[in-house]
Amino acid sequence: MGSQGHIWRFHMLKRLVILVTVIAVLALGTATLRTEAQSVVEIDFFYPTAVGGPITQIIDEYAAQFNAANPDIKVNAVYAGGYDEIYKAIQTQISGGGTGPDVAIFLSVDLFSLIENDFIIPLTDFIEKTEGAKEAIADFFPAFMLNTLDEFGVVWGIPFQRSTPVMYYNKDLFREVGLDPEVAPKTWQDMLEAAKKLTLPDGSRWGLMIPSDGFPYWLFQGFAISNGKNLVGESPTEVFFNTPSTVEALEFFAVLSRVHKVMPEGIIKWGDTPAAFTSGKAGIIYHTTGSLTNILRNATFEVGVGFLPQGKAGYGAPTGGGNLHILKTSSPAEQAAAWRWIQFLSSPEIQADWGVKTGYVAARQSAWELEPLKSLVREKPQYAVARDQLQFAQKELSTYRGLDVRQIFGKAVQAVITGEKDAKTALDEAQAAADQLLAAYR
Repeated sequence: MGSQGHIWRFHMLKRLVILVTVIAVLALGTATLRTEAQSVVEIDFFYPTAVGGPITQIIDEYAAQFNAANPDIKVNAVYAGGYDEIYKAIQTQISGGGTGPDVAIFLSVDLFSLIENDFIIPLTDFIEKTEGAKEAIADFFPAFMLNTLDEFGVVWGIPFQRSTPVMYYNKDLFREVGLDPEVAPKTWQDMLEAAKKLTLPDGSRWGLMIPSDGFPYWLFQGFAISNGKNLVGESPTEVFFNTPSTVEALEFFAVLSRVHKVMPEGIIKWGDTPAAFTSGKAGIIYHTTGSLTNILRNATFEVGVGFLPQGKAGYGAPTGGGNLHILKTSSPAEQAAAWRWIQFLSSPEIQADWGVKTGYVAARQSAWELEPLKSLVREKPQYAVARDQLQFAQKELSTYRGLDVRQIFGKAVQAVITGEKDAKTALDEAQAAADQLLAAYR
């Protein structure tokens, strides 16, 4: 009995040890799972859309890809309206004591307003500490980087959905009126002469439509640059609204409708212009390259795409679109996660895919050597026009008090188009008003 009792006690002790071990392992496993769950960094990404197309679906697909490849991060992609709506929503959240999203796409021209309001962080540390980041920055088209830098050369944003205005023309109508459909108008005068031939006297078809609402400064900026002087220089505290070359450019813009009658008189709506083109009611239009995919989809004719025509100084165009920014109100862990998400979105592979699906210009030069973008350009060379025009592109109008400054200039353009003021008077007044706003920053 004594021997059997010892054996029985030994087996019970052994079972107890095993049971305790199992409980400890289970407890450790549960704790590990809890720790892993707690280590997932969740970030909110606000994005806008300014062009047609299934943008929400595309972004959701990117977020799903990223989340699957990065289990320690969860990106919540939120469509938050247009660019202005995103800015106002974030401004309201932060001013009310909230944090806003962790990463967002803002208009490239909003850079100095974002800096002034202390909404975003510079990306210098991330670029310095991330392997390959400097090489990636060098791979972006230089023109797209111009509106990511402050006056000291510090990078605050990364190009994402970037664009530039281009000239669209109806090749079928060109043939109909005896114009060469394979040669886009190269100069302002070429464009005017083509528009005269395309315009029908009963008003059922206009030779040319250039929108003058929504972003009136943007499309006009192409005229200013190509005539010799951009509206903005290196400093965000100085603008050049009333230079002789800009006055001359605005006079030309205005007489297209008021004298030559090749455009509708008055303000032309940004949103109406692509439909007027695809329905055959306009032979030539200026619009963003971001509209290219939808225009090609909806047009029942052969679409030509060309550079914005030359003024006396040659070709010229502004860049446009939005950049990715990290919000200052996020925690260091959230900012680090946001940077990884930005790296993903700005990778050549995603940029190539984004360009194909939306018509935006793939911002990385190496993206154009990848499929499916490479094949798309071969099949539809219209997609390469905006990229090739970047060699002549300059920075978009971006200053401190940017929204106010752009509104001042936009109203001046509209006043001249509608005949309320002559170009010199309107631009002199706009220059004085902008100088008054910017004086405090000099």
